[in-house]
Amino acid sequence: MINKGSERILIIGANGQLGSVLTEALKDKYDEEHVIASDLYLNEEYDGIFEIIDATNKSRIQTIVSKYNITQIYHLAAILSAKGEEQPLNTWEINMKTWLNVLEVSRISGISKVFYPSSIAVFGDNAQKDNTPQHSFLDPSTVYGISKVAGENWAHYYYLKYGLDVRSLRFPGIIGYQSMPGGGTTDYAVDIYHKAVKQEKFSCFLKSDTTLPMMFIDDAIRATLELMEAPADKIKVRTSYNISGVSFSPSEVVNSIQKIYPDFEVVYSPDFRQKIARNWPGSINDSEAKKDWGWKQKFNLDDITSVMINKLKEKYKAKSLI
Repeated sequence: MINKGSERILIIGANGQLGSVLTEALKDKYDEEHVIASDLYLNEEYDGIFEIIDATNKSRIQTIVSKYNITQIYHLAAILSAKGEEQPLNTWEINMKTWLNVLEVSRISGISKVFYPSSIAVFGDNAQKDNTPQHSFLDPSTVYGISKVAGENWAHYYYLKYGLDVRSLRFPGIIGYQSMPGGGTTDYAVDIYHKAVKQEKFSCFLKSDTTLPMMFIDDAIRATLELMEAPADKIKVRTSYNISGVSFSPSEVVNSIQKIYPDFEVVYSPDFRQKIARNWPGSINDSEAKKDWGWKQKFNLDDITSVMINKLKEKYKAKSLI
């Protein structure tokens, strides 16, 4: 049973794909006045408590934590894989500095729990490509992946040295209708549904047979909440848990869309993101998450397609764009 009166939750990076949906889920669970959303800029449409936070500024994080007596932090701010390759050093600087700031503020302030999203980008050439196990060799090919490996290790370090309860998931590509793609290698699987609903031809930056692990946003949110609500003694992995949804290739998602839009057209124009995707797993073994805290995905590819198309049709109709 959640004691709503005792928890005060801060989301850093609340405007992003995961953050925008997770914030609403947390508000539903803990009530609006117990959840503080934050990002670099104000979301004018947000209904609730919102603070501007540049997470590279540790004192700003500390100020907000003290102001609201924060007990939990969800740190979602990061530069993603494809976007990160445009400015590698800046990506490393931002991704690592923001995370270390959160860890230090959490340690100093006695935060009870911290959530850190990792990624399948931690895997590289030497990881098993199919059914990739929890404990794999990590040699990522992107600065985003390198930062996530380092972030996982810092999470483990703060748990061992300071007893800070940091919990993390290695997310696959996340598919949701609430926001536009944000610079990730798996973002084709979001953009493709927008093009289908608008009845536009889609240009895919990956090869047709490039299979990657994916997850519907509802499963990603539920996994996050279930992980954070699990008793501490159930959390055996203190770097980051492998978590799996459904694996598919661009051609498979096209086939799923064409069940609804038979005339939907796609052209394949692989770019630098194909090289990134080639180094990632095709499927993930999440048996430890299932065993430790009971994880189970719900959405398959056709489920995702149905919800995405219906929700995007509603969205575009409301905007009078189609």
